[in-house]
Amino acid sequence: MFLGHEAPPTEGRAGRKPVRRLDHVVIRFAGDSGDGMQLTGDRFTSETASFGNDLSTLPNFPAEIRAPAGTLPGVSSFQLHFADHDILTPGDAPDVLVAMNPAALKANIGDLPRGAEIIVNTDEFTKRALAKVGYAASPLEDESLEAYRVHPVPLTTLTVTALKEFDLSRKEAERSKNMFALGLLSWMYHRPTEGTEKFLRSKFAKKPQIAEANLAAFRAGWNFGETTEDFAVSYEVAPASSAFAPGLYRNISGNLALAYGLIAASRQADLPLFLGSYPITPASDILHELSRHKNFGVRTFQAEDEIAGIGAALGAAFGGSLAVTTTSGPGVALKSETIGLAVSMELPLVVVDIQRGGPSTGLPTKTEQADLLQAMYGRNGEAPVPVIAPMTPGDCFDAVLEAARIALVYRTPVFVLSDGYLANGSEPWRVPQLEELPDLRVQFATAPNHTTADGGEEFWPYLRDPQTLARPWAVPGTPGLEHRIGGIEKQDGTGNISYAPANHDLMVRTRQAKIDGIDIPDLSVDDPHDARTLVLGWGSTYGPITAAVRRLRAAGASIAQAHLRHLNPFPRNLGTILHSYDRVLVPEMNLGQLATLVRAKYLVDAESHTQVNGMPFKAEQLAEAFKEAPHAH
Repeated sequence: MFLGHEAPPTEGRAGRKPVRRLDHVVIRFAGDSGDGMQLTGDRFTSETASFGNDLSTLPNFPAEIRAPAGTLPGVSSFQLHFADHDILTPGDAPDVLVAMNPAALKANIGDLPRGAEIIVNTDEFTKRALAKVGYAASPLEDESLEAYRVHPVPLTTLTVTALKEFDLSRKEAERSKNMFALGLLSWMYHRPTEGTEKFLRSKFAKKPQIAEANLAAFRAGWNFGETTEDFAVSYEVAPASSAFAPGLYRNISGNLALAYGLIAASRQADLPLFLGSYPITPASDILHELSRHKNFGVRTFQAEDEIAGIGAALGAAFGGSLAVTTTSGPGVALKSETIGLAVSMELPLVVVDIQRGGPSTGLPTKTEQADLLQAMYGRNGEAPVPVIAPMTPGDCFDAVLEAARIALVYRTPVFVLSDGYLANGSEPWRVPQLEELPDLRVQFATAPNHTTADGGEEFWPYLRDPQTLARPWAVPGTPGLEHRIGGIEKQDGTGNISYAPANHDLMVRTRQAKIDGIDIPDLSVDDPHDARTLVLGWGSTYGPITAAVRRLRAAGASIAQAHLRHLNPFPRNLGTILHSYDRVLVPEMNLGQLATLVRAKYLVDAESHTQVNGMPFKAEQLAEAFKEAPHAH
């Protein structure tokens, strides 16, 4: 067995080494948190994207800023799956593992299939480093790795030797070993090098010696692959030309797509964008990115805490901005009272929750889907809020545009439930044309809207649009439109404070009806063979579920798939769809939250398949679970 699907080897460039063609490869870079594995993986990803492969990535790093060097908790990894065809996940298991030290090997060896290649930095396999992770003897010298193809490479020594002409200390030279590894892997898989060389010169523009040292290490890694006898062949994965519709593509992560989507939404709405936020993993990247775009009318406010962040955002919404707050699950708990205030004030507000493992501070760098019920019900009183979930990193752009549309049209806070897997993962994304973006322009109230009994005119802030039930949005300072605002229950129409039981009943039911009446598309079902089993998913489970369904169909199974973007309100045809199947399976990275919702609303015996280990589902794992459903055969 070997990585991907091989074609017979062909003679390499200028008669050098044979080249084997593969249809896909999964590579994992792993090392200490200070070894630069995320940078290495990101650069390999960028070159792979520029080459035209389809790809999917899975960064995985410690929660600690700097865990003890050489320990298992300090291992950082970056997995990349790239192919000459359409792919959906970062791969179930690595075909190639680059292990920079014993901890990286031990932490990842359990994920490798037989026959996988392991490139090991032998310089780090000292007695002390081995003892740190519980190796009694070096796995490179016993028979524990004989199921794999091991390439022992003294990466540190080779890097230091390659940089001996530079005036660097040994410690400074050793820091470039990740670039040596990147050069070696770039040679192995015929990746372009121009982008990485340009990146290094730009990154270290103020330190030209460091830039040249990293370039030298990168080239030395490439040349080592070309000349060493340990690597008998190199590999080629052709561009995935048939996987992409025509257009301009770039590699994008979920958080970057969200940031770009928010900017696009503000431009399409012709409103300034205001982000009130407090840094929290894994959402902070959105704040960092938006802070760079003042030229698009973006204002970012890094508040002293989560409550201040959303309070400022809600104030910006009152002032006429497209207002956003970004956070993760623990921050949503702190923001909940202000979200309820936004429900009562009926102002547009986008709440972005990049979900992570919990409860409490939980697993900051790991992924989970366990905030769905918090988004649905985590406020006092009846406080309904629309909930939207993107499917892939690139889909975060479209999902946040949809969230902005709903917030602006219906005057309501809207949740966007992404997660750590989408936030940090990346994929090729087609850059949309301007004419493809929705028109999100809004009409502010500019004149009184109610005639009094004596024929006078006044402004009623809770006089509703008969179609959307949205109240008018009046920018403060507009002459004649002065009105009360706040968290105490309002009288219907006038907005005056009211404690009348009948009025409260009316307002609660009206706010619920407004959310229930949001115009969203019907749910589509992928069912080519009149299946009796339906797999229903939401959010980032889209990739693993779709890959698993494809595997089962290729093996002759009949199974249907549907994926929810709108979780509140549900699509109007969801009940009809669920009752059309004998069995409904719901995979989630929680303990069954969507399954609970559909059981309660539609009285369908939805079956949960759950996982809460901080990692995304694997396609093979889901395929096996779906096989157990009797009607999936």
